[in-house]
Amino acid sequence: MPLAFGLAVRPSLINGKGCFAATFFPRGRKIAEYTGERIARREVARRVRTRRQRILRICALDAYWSLDGARGGNGTHYINHSCQPNAYMRNTRGHLVFMALRDIHPGEEITVDYIATLHPNSKRCHCKAPNCRGTINKI
Repeated sequence: MPLAFGLAVRPSLINGKGCFAATFFPRGRKIAEYTGERIARREVARRVRTRRQRILRICALDAYWSLDGARGGNGTHYINHSCQPNAYMRNTRGHLVFMALRDIHPGEEITVDYIATLHPNSKRCHCKAPNCRGTINKI
């Protein structure tokens, strides 16, 4: 699947690859929708148990369905965590949408506060923000 409009994927100072703005995103505007393979909670549990990658790219839609951005994603699955993010995720009628918390200029890495993930609470944060809490999960 091609990249979402206005996004670029390249090496990140936070972690591995990151998702960067290739165009201006004004505060309050949609950046992109999270895409990927739609999977049920049993498949999520299986993938967490048998995962081969150290980074999970699974986001919950509701209590039953999730999206695995590593399969059929559009680049948004490379949006890294930050304790001082410039974007947030919103679930709108079963669609996960990234929205700009502030103006985001071309070349800036797009980041969100993951708050809760399938990773253990011990998974360290590398955002280097002044208010970094040290973990990607808010515990």
